Amino acid sequence: MSERRVYVDKQLPSIYKALSAAAIECRVQAVEAGLTRATLELINVRASQINGCAFCLDLHTRLAVKEGVTAQQLGVLPAWRETEVFSSTDRAALEIAEAVTEVATSRFEDADYDRIRGELTDDQLAVLIYAASIINSFNRLSILSQHPVTHREARE
Repeated sequence: MSERRVYVDKQLPSIYKALSAAAIECRVQAVEAGLTRATLELINVRASQINGCAFCLDLHTRLAVKEGVTAQQLGVLPAWRETEVFSSTDRAALEIAEAVTEVATSRFEDADYDRIRGELTDDQLAVLIYAASIINSFNRLSILSQHPVTHREARE
């Protein structure tokens, strides 16, 4: 048995760099489509929760807070449907995040898609599907590489 797993991002950095470039372009397109970075971080956190990616959860919860996502929103994120603390755009984004993340086990029904399409522009819908797909790729790379999460002292 090996001491540690291969960090695939370090083993083939050119592929990781291309995926990172896609994430950067997705953020650019999100801004152009009128979406906030906070909305993207909610997608990143929610997909990472579903996938159980500790590394991405550690990273994206910190980024979400930096972008204005509240502790309350992060705390209730797994039960977002049962709350009133998310905007309609964030709710649509979270539904997309879950549909993309769980695509192998559940289908994004036409009625749900149509309802969300009524909430978002076509560009917003497309960029949110890309964002959810990209974080799912990062989740899988981190989970299979077993990227470590180490203790970080709280900063006051």
